[in-house]
Amino acid sequence: MRLHCEVEVVSRHLPALGMRNRGKGVRAVLSLCQQPRSRAGGEPGDRPRACLLISTLKDKRGTRYEQLKENIEQFFTKFVDEGKATVRLKEPPVDICLSKANSSSLKQFLSTVRLAHRGCEVNAQLSTLTPVKTSEFEKFKTKMVITSKKDYPLSKNFPYSLEHLQTSYCGLVRVDMRMLCLKNLRKLDLSHNRIKTLPATIGDLIHLQELNLNDNHLESFSVDLCQSTLQKSLRSLDLSKNKIKALPVQFCQLRELTDLKLDDNELIQFPFKIGQLTNLRFLSAARNKLPFLPSEFKNLSLEYLDLFGNTFEQPKVLPVIKLQVPLTLLESSARTILCTRIPYGSHIIPFHLCQDLDTAKTCVCGNFCLRSFIQGTTTMNLHAVAHTVVLVDNMGGTEAPIISYFCSLACYVNSSDMLK
Repeated sequence: MRLHCEVEVVSRHLPALGMRNRGKGVRAVLSLCQQPRSRAGGEPGDRPRACLLISTLKDKRGTRYEQLKENIEQFFTKFVDEGKATVRLKEPPVDICLSKANSSSLKQFLSTVRLAHRGCEVNAQLSTLTPVKTSEFEKFKTKMVITSKKDYPLSKNFPYSLEHLQTSYCGLVRVDMRMLCLKNLRKLDLSHNRIKTLPATIGDLIHLQELNLNDNHLESFSVDLCQSTLQKSLRSLDLSKNKIKALPVQFCQLRELTDLKLDDNELIQFPFKIGQLTNLRFLSAARNKLPFLPSEFKNLSLEYLDLFGNTFEQPKVLPVIKLQVPLTLLESSARTILCTRIPYGSHIIPFHLCQDLDTAKTCVCGNFCLRSFIQGTTTMNLHAVAHTVVLVDNMGGTEAPIISYFCSLACYVNSSDMLK
């Protein structure tokens, strides 16, 4: 039985000697092997002993720990679902720290080691005690860059340990499902292909931090992706040079985003809750069809902003009035739920009501409004939200129209100077 992972062997004598371990694992192959009878000792009818062999690319013959039976002091498996575990041996007094392993393979390997420790029969699962081949370490590649169709692997899988995968100019029309099995993936570059849709299972890549989809044929970014584990992991997203007209309001749940590129699409609006992207620092949406910015755009705090080449309209003189007097029961209830932050979900109230609450507008006073509001347009200097601003037009302007909402006539009157 073999396990591919990173290994660090830490001697427990080091602290007593005033020394510290390196704190970094190396790529290795762990083999649970059967010792030769000449080394295992005992009578001919005795059961062969299991030993643990740790082989690296520099030492393919490996380091052998010959005694496993009743020689394991403790297993540390709190993070086994993340591919991490530690096996503490009694003699020699070392901790064998494992990381970046396939979680299911790691669980199976530890289960077999535990049986060997108890002296149970594990012969059927033991490997031969032979040096590991160099080809075994090909599975440890962390980065793969493919930039032509002829180099794209068709007959073999991607190395499971990949953390950075780039497949550009390969003519892909869909995301290869084999990529979605790469659970260690942190950067996925699918730029310069012909991909039209994204599978929701991209959201299962729990460590994915950078996703590059530049120059494809995408027309949308699905709600499922916005509500996946990408909410906690995704830092950089490049959707430039596609055919996207709008992003769902749920897009603003990707709150770890720091870098967002939307250049050269067909955007007619930003998600109106874009102000919830509090970690966003770099935003580029040049050469789209944006007529105005949403009111919550004012809540952003950017280092770099590029909105050049959009079809910004002149602010309208007259506001759009959609006030309802008195407020409907739906409007009044929605405002109460949102203002008091009462939790809601489709398991509590009907789904269409959840959608209404998710798309509620924010008044300049901080309250919320659903269908009863006044809508006004003014301009804002983009330097108010960004340190560096690319000029909006060829005339040297840095101002853009912005939509504002007012939950009542009083709010509109009190803020009327904003709309002059």
